[in-house]
Amino acid sequence: MFEALAQDGQQPAALVIGCVDSRVDPSAIFDVAPGQILTIRNVANLVPPYAPDAAYHGTSAALEFAVRVLQVPHVVVLGHGQCSGIHALLRGAPNEAQDFVAPWMGIAAPARAQALRCDTPEAQQRCLEHEAIKLSLANLMTFPWIAERVAEESLTLHGAWFAIYTGVLAVLGPDGTFTPVA
Repeated sequence: MFEALAQDGQQPAALVIGCVDSRVDPSAIFDVAPGQILTIRNVANLVPPYAPDAAYHGTSAALEFAVRVLQVPHVVVLGHGQCSGIHALLRGAPNEAQDFVAPWMGIAAPARAQALRCDTPEAQQRCLEHEAIKLSLANLMTFPWIAERVAEESLTLHGAWFAIYTGVLAVLGPDGTFTPVA
């Protein structure tokens, strides 16, 4: 298998943007073999808005490679339950995570206000986990070469959320709600 992957190169069917959480492995969740999906993993599966400048942009560089070079036909933003990054945005990042985690989570700050309208801490957490996925999908559309491919229907964007405690995968529907996959 690895000889074939080396010889034939990679042609992944999708790019999955997932969280670094060790309990959320995109290859296991989607039951795929090496070479079938490309993955980007970062804290809270966030996509920053398009901002080409001299700063370092690991997630954006990986997006560019997947969409422009490998021409993946699907991009999935995969969030999950009990996300520590989302918790840090809601309740404040730990003192030991102020250099990079706190500013990184600022990407999802616009979604925080809606989550704070929920009645319980658990509902706030779940709401923000879902809203951060939607925000990342919106941020994907700020990349001109992603918006162009979506408009020409050669690229489809998807949102998904994985419940660690049940193992259930839910997908984002056109109505903005997450529905468990049958």
